[in-house]
Formats: sequence, C-alpha cells, structure tokens
Amino acid sequence: MPPPSAPPGGAPEPAGLLGALDPQAGLIERHLWLVRFMAWVRGDGTSAPASAARLAQFVDTALADPALTTRVNTAWQTLLATIDGTTLLADFGFASRSAFVSEFAERLRLKIMPGTPETVDAAELFSLALSQSFDAQWLAALDEPLLARLAALLAPPPGPTPEPGPSLWQHTLLEAITFCTSQIRASGFAPELRLRMNTAAREAEPFHALAADFDTLRAAFTTSLHSRAAGAREAVDAASQQFRERLEQCRHGAATVYSHLDEHGISVNLVFRLRQLRERVLRIRALLDCLLGTNPPASTARLLAHLVQVGRERRSLRALVASNSSLLAAKVAERSSETGEQYITRTRGQYRDMLRRAAGGGALTALTTGLKFMVMAIGLSQFWNGFWSGFVYAGSFIAIQLLHCTLATKQPAMTAPAMAAKLKDLTEPLAMEGFVDEVANLVRSQVAAVLGNVGVVFPVVLLLSGVIQLAFGAPMIGAADAKHVFESLTLLGPTLVFAAFTGVLLFAASIIAGWAENWFVVQRLHSALRYNPRITAFLGKEHAARWAHFMRDKISGFASNISLGFMLGLIPAFGTFFGLGLEVRHVTLSAGQLAAACAALGWEVVREPAMWWCVAALPLIGAANLGVSFYLAFQLALRAHNVGRLDHARISAAIRRRWRTAPLSFFSPVHESPDNGAISK
Repeated sequence: MPPPSAPPGGAPEPAGLLGALDPQAGLIERHLWLVRFMAWVRGDGTSAPASAARLAQFVDTALADPALTTRVNTAWQTLLATIDGTTLLADFGFASRSAFVSEFAERLRLKIMPGTPETVDAAELFSLALSQSFDAQWLAALDEPLLARLAALLAPPPGPTPEPGPSLWQHTLLEAITFCTSQIRASGFAPELRLRMNTAAREAEPFHALAADFDTLRAAFTTSLHSRAAGAREAVDAASQQFRERLEQCRHGAATVYSHLDEHGISVNLVFRLRQLRERVLRIRALLDCLLGTNPPASTARLLAHLVQVGRERRSLRALVASNSSLLAAKVAERSSETGEQYITRTRGQYRDMLRRAAGGGALTALTTGLKFMVMAIGLSQFWNGFWSGFVYAGSFIAIQLLHCTLATKQPAMTAPAMAAKLKDLTEPLAMEGFVDEVANLVRSQVAAVLGNVGVVFPVVLLLSGVIQLAFGAPMIGAADAKHVFESLTLLGPTLVFAAFTGVLLFAASIIAGWAENWFVVQRLHSALRYNPRITAFLGKEHAARWAHFMRDKISGFASNISLGFMLGLIPAFGTFFGLGLEVRHVTLSAGQLAAACAALGWEVVREPAMWWCVAALPLIGAANLGVSFYLAFQLALRAHNVGRLDHARISAAIRRRWRTAPLSFFSPVHESPDNGAISK
C-alpha cells in the first residue's frame, strides 16, 4: 500500500476513484480504498482550500450519476455496518491509564508499529486514513454547501416501512453517548472523587440521574423518528436540555473536588480522573450537536477535525510528558510553596534572622566537612564511601533543619513555587509588581544565606583543623589531599559544570520533598498518627498529637534533606562506576573543603595561584547552585499555574525594568514602617 501522503498515480480524477470503489469487495480492499481516497483529498498537504475543492469535485461527480450515488451510499452504509464506530466517537483520544510508564509504552507502540486496514475498529481505521495534522485543517475548511451535498450523498436510502428507526450513523452516535455517559457515572461514583465532593454536590446526586435523563432523551428521539406530531420535537428538545443541564451539574460537582485538594492532598490518578470526566462531558456535547444540532453536518466535520487533533496527541510522547509534568507540577508546587514562604525575607529583621540561621548552618557544615574527610580516610570502596558520605550529609542537613538553621542552596527550589503562586491571576493591577518585589526579596535572601554559610564555614573549619592539629599532631587532611582539593575546585576545570549539575540535584530534592509531603497528606498519616488506637495507647494522646504535628511539619524537610544527602554522596560513586565522571560542587561544602586544604598547607598557601583560582570559583559555584535549582523549580511552578509564553515575556520585562530603575532593591533590605509594620522601599 502506498503511503497516505503520496497517493498512487499522482492525482487521479474522481471518476477513477469512483470506478475503483466496490461496495461488495472484501473488508481489506474497502478500507484500502478509503485510505487512498483520503490521501487523494489531502494532496500534498499544503492547501486546505485545495483539499476541500477536490472533495467537492468528488461529491459533485458522484451526485451527477444516480448509479455512482448508489455505489458511494452503499459503500458508506457497509462501512458503518462492519466497523465499530462507538470506540472512535466515544473513546478515541482518551488515555486508557494514568500510569506514566504503561501509557508511555502504549504510545510508543502506536507511534512505531504500523497499522493495518484489516480491522473492524473504527478508531484504528481512522488513525490509518486521517493520520496527519493537516487533515484537521481541510476538514475545518469545508463550507456548509459542500457539507450539505456530502450529507445528501451519504444519507441512508428510504426504508421499506413508513416508520424508519435511527439510521446506522444515528445509532452509532447514540451508542457513543451511552458509553461516555457510563464512563462519567463510573468516575462520579469512584470513592476518591465522591468523598471529596462538597456536601451540596453529593446531595444533588447528579450522577445518579444522568443515565435516566439520557434514557428519556433516547426514547424521545426514537419516538420523534416514528411520529410527525408537533409535540415530538418539543419533547426531544426538552429532554436534550435536561440532559445537558445534568451533565453540567456533574461537571460542576466534580470540580468541587479541587477545593479539597489542599486538605486531602493531590493524587495524580485523581486529577487524571477529573480531567477525563471534563473531556467526556465536552465529547458528549459534541456528539449531541451531531445528532440533534441545527447543522449536524457542520458539527460532524468539527468533531472529526477534533478527533484528528486528539489522535495526533494520543500518539505523541511529547504531549504525554507535558501532561504528566503538568500533573506533577500541580502535585508538587502547591506543597513546596507552603514550605518556601519561610525562606523569603522581606524586612531588615527577617534579613538579620536569615544571616543568623545561615551562620548556624555554616558552623554545622564545618563539622560535616570534618566527618566527610574522616569517611574518606577509612579507605572504603567507591560505593560504601559514597553511601557513608551521603549518610553524613543527610544527618548534617537534618541537624540543620531541627536546629532551625539554614543551608543556602536548599532555598531556591522551595521558594520558586511560593513566588509562582503569586502569578495565579496576572490580571490584577499589582500582580506583576508584587512578583518583582518577591524576586528582589529572594535575591536578598540568597545573598544573606550564602554570606552566612560561607562566611562561617571557612573560619570554623580552620579552627577545627587547628584543634585537630593540636590534639593529634596533624591537620584535618594531608598535603596530598589538599592539593587534590585545589585541583577539583579550581575555576580552570569543570567545576561550574558540576555546580550546575548539583543545582539539578537540589531541584530533584525539592521534588521529592513535595511528593513526600503530598503522600503524607493523601494517606492521612497525620490523622493516623494522632488518633490510631495502638499509637495513642503506646504514646498517650498528648504525645501522639505532638508527634503527629511534628511529622506533618517536618516531613517535607526530612524527605528533602535525606534525599539530597544521599544524592550528593552516591551519584559521584555511580558516575565513576559507569565512567561518567560526575561530581558534585556544593558552595558551602566546597568552602569547607577549601578551608581544610588551606589549613593543611599553612600560610604559604596564600602565595599559591591554585588557591586563588578556587576562591574565585566559590561565588560562581553558589550562583550555579542557586540559579539552576531556582530556574527548574520556577519553570515547574509556572507550568502548574498555566502561565503562558506571553506572560513569561511580561515577567522578564518587568524584572529588567526593576533592575534598570532600582538595582539596589535586589541587594538592600527593605524597611519596616514604624506605625503599622508595612514594608516600604
């Protein structure tokens, strides 16, 4: 079979196509003719009006000869009778599962495996015949006179009885609506949706009456085909209106679930069900227009054009990744934004508090540096060295968290969702200006945190190395290890690449933190820890309540710190095993390692250019850590809040305008008004 985009024989005349059409041929031959016909209408895929003109030429040629009209009509009725059109109209374009891996495998199969015309599945035949995005364009370009002539060509011939029932096409439409209605009812009765609807939506019971309303509509429509009474059409219109209103009630009831996501957590499967339910409501509306609308041919053309588009998306791996990343963004960003608020300083008092907490984080990181070198001195294998280094890092980060200190580079991935949350409604007059204020607040917060971390970790490591020198007669590390530190941290090497990679790990840790907190809420572990009879019997009610509150408050930080610690320790080990040469460069840890190297070599080290190349690298390491992690987290948060490209440009322009007009606002803390505590520049 020739490719659909290149019909055989160049551009055959309609008479040739009609001559090749045999309604009595086998299923495969009939379907192959349909594929070739669609390829002929498509042409070279560059002009939708030209495709519409070719179809018009074909229709006019067929209508001009009664024998050809009968041949085309018979072929169309045979097609409707032999294929299952319900799957196409009701289910085409909907993902069959919410699991990413299985859906990815299914789309990959659809993308690379060839289709076959030997099928009774209308969806499979549709994908074979209308396989290009251009097909949606020429379908949308069909005008009403052409659609009316095409409908006349394909209309079923008069039946032998005076009371005809629904045609094959109408029957297919009714079956498709039945299928979609059943899917909507099943989703509405799912416990994870029903239990999260508000009370009014549950008491209205729209999903209970949906099937009965459609049965009424179906009966009224069938009766109208048998009766010419004036009230028959009015009964159909009334039943259709009732069914549409019930669909809207179902959609509104399902939408109330979104208001409960903060309380109950976000489940990817739940959001998947909600989106599917909404899309099925829209599909039923389109099917009703094809069945009962004022212009069914035009509605059918619009539906087919839509099916072409969703069919392309159904096979698109990129669309799947975009959809799932949107679900992940919604799942993570809201949780991270709650945590991120505490890392943004807006007043001088908060700025000074950040400096104090960052100084505490720097002091604890100095101890982490000493423990890290102790692990290295043991001489373990690559994996176990990475594992125990990760254990040291994780323990240190948790200690920093529990002591209410701060590690600078962990802030951006948490603060980005909190900032992006302010972009939910950019139509507000002060929304953009408020966001730029938050950007300035964040930059100041990062400056304070980095200065506090690095400014304390360096002297504390020097002091700790001196204490070890006095106690054991040797510094924290030897001269050879110190030289290795200089070689690994120098600005002349791949340090900045590794620092950017570390920013990716910081972002990944924030994703894990958001996922863990959301999982904690979805599983209702806070309530279980507080009220479970076994736990309250063991701990007592007061201790159980305090423990539940503690875990609810700290679970995000625990997940972030533990995952980050082990990623910093183990990823270099795995990178070495696979020959990737991946390393990590964390600004605070790097500053501590540099201080230990300087202490090992003594005052003469200030004359070493290698040391100054490492000093020059530190601020750039910090910038790479912060910049990459913040950028990735911010992009994820923008996706979660559906901020488009146009708004991206507005955001960038607003930040550049602030930088030109008030650059010091990105570095100088704001003042608190003495009368009411308001913030002023």
